[in-house]
Amino acid sequence: MKKLINRPEDVVREMLEGVVALSPATARLGDENIVVQARLPEDCARKVALISGGGSGHEPAHAGYVGPGMLTAAVAGDVFTSPSADAVLTAIRAVGGPAGVLLIVKNYTGDRLNFGLAAEMARAEGIPVEIVVVADDTALRDTVPAERRRGIAGTVLVHKLAGAAAAEGLPLGSVAAIAKAAAERISSMGVSLGSCTLPSVGKPGFTLGENEIEIGLGIHGEPGVKRMANASADALVDLVIDTMIADGKIKRGDDVALLVNGLGSTPPLELAILARAGLARLEREGMTVVRSWAGTFLSALDMPGFSLSILPITADDLVRLDHPVETLAWPGGGKINKPGATISIPSHSVPADDSRRAVVTQSGQRLRQLFASIASALVNAEDELARLDSISGDGDLGASMRRGADALLSLPDAAFSSVAQALSQAGERVRKAIAGSSGPFYATALMRAARRLSAIDEPTAADIAGAFLDAVQAIMDLGGARPGDRTMVDALEPAARTLSDQLGSNVAFKTAWRTAVEAAEDGMKRTSDMHPKLGRASYLGKRAIGHPDAGAAAAVIWLRATIQ
Repeated sequence: MKKLINRPEDVVREMLEGVVALSPATARLGDENIVVQARLPEDCARKVALISGGGSGHEPAHAGYVGPGMLTAAVAGDVFTSPSADAVLTAIRAVGGPAGVLLIVKNYTGDRLNFGLAAEMARAEGIPVEIVVVADDTALRDTVPAERRRGIAGTVLVHKLAGAAAAEGLPLGSVAAIAKAAAERISSMGVSLGSCTLPSVGKPGFTLGENEIEIGLGIHGEPGVKRMANASADALVDLVIDTMIADGKIKRGDDVALLVNGLGSTPPLELAILARAGLARLEREGMTVVRSWAGTFLSALDMPGFSLSILPITADDLVRLDHPVETLAWPGGGKINKPGATISIPSHSVPADDSRRAVVTQSGQRLRQLFASIASALVNAEDELARLDSISGDGDLGASMRRGADALLSLPDAAFSSVAQALSQAGERVRKAIAGSSGPFYATALMRAARRLSAIDEPTAADIAGAFLDAVQAIMDLGGARPGDRTMVDALEPAARTLSDQLGSNVAFKTAWRTAVEAAEDGMKRTSDMHPKLGRASYLGKRAIGHPDAGAAAAVIWLRATIQ
């Protein structure tokens, strides 16, 4: 187990200390694992207090939602363990006043028992207390009665609506009714790509096959209602929304709020893709998403996966969702941009293409064939290039070069009206297709070579050698690399120099070209022993030694493909 903690038994206290340190609107209540609003008025002047909580491990819930406009207090138990009734009672006594207290509880046995017992003890002391239980897990629709479903991430939206209602100064009964109505309307469902690891246990709660996922899991590391093969983000969103529609709480014509929730280790990139899919699907179903958020709102430690929560809303709900808060975790906002909204590129910014009526030349035809061979070789080498690049970089080179290959194959026939025209258009398409540093390097090289050949209809061997030298020089000018720096230059520069030298010695072009490619291979192999001086590999220092540079390897792959 690798966790960024100190001692497992201290994680809850230290987590709460960190939350409070980052949230000026909050304070810890003595030595208790309770976070409260820091600037509460005197008892008699207090509005309805909202208290929630449960086991820790769901951060930023629940302490992250303590602050004006949302929760008045959050009670934290040990990881995935309900807090005691005494701890909940302590929180009620600390923040409650004559206006009373609303407890918002997720539908788990431990939470219901301990919050329920605390409510009875508080009532016996004369403190008005109401309880709203959230049971929003739609995945259990065919497994247990509705009132026994689990409470998951939709609870956060209940916090938000109830918090705004309390801030309005509504009485306890009204605040509880608003929270209860929201809890009854909301649908949530989760999908997990793997389990989570409890600090006190040190190993995952369950294991999945390489291509397996869990559907309809809870938030305590427990398995879901079924296991299935992994699927695309769009397909998983459809599965979740299909289940919700079948459950009947959402329907065509509804105005809804959509919460896309990460379960702990789902990156924002994936959450945004899921949000895109959810917004589009709900629109197709005739619903209007008026507010939506994507982020980690109620997690299951480090679980990879997501949940969707969908709440049909009224005009009053919308006002309360927009009510400002002072909390660490609630992001605010939520307004929707039209899915897929784009603006047009001004027509004057698109270069005119007058090549469509051009005639393909003999040399252009040969270059088209070479591009096809290069593209095929790069596609076949995608996995190997990704492996090499992951040793000292981010592993994206294989995918980048495959996109470059697709760019070469997308050139129209008429682009090959001349070698210069083909190189120029290839540079433009490669620039747009290849991510990272490779795109600018190759685009610059192609553009420089195209300029060298711009006035030549049928390039000679010497013209090609000169264009190759110019292209490599362009790469060195742009990036600053020189031979010996452990970059693609260590393969390309020897190749270009060797070709020129061989032709200067009256060697036939095909023989000279083969010798040049061999020089590139030798240069690439030498990078295994070089200390990197540029690029991401330079951050690793000696740790990069022992493997060839991925950029040099890519250059050798496409150079080999040109041998005919």
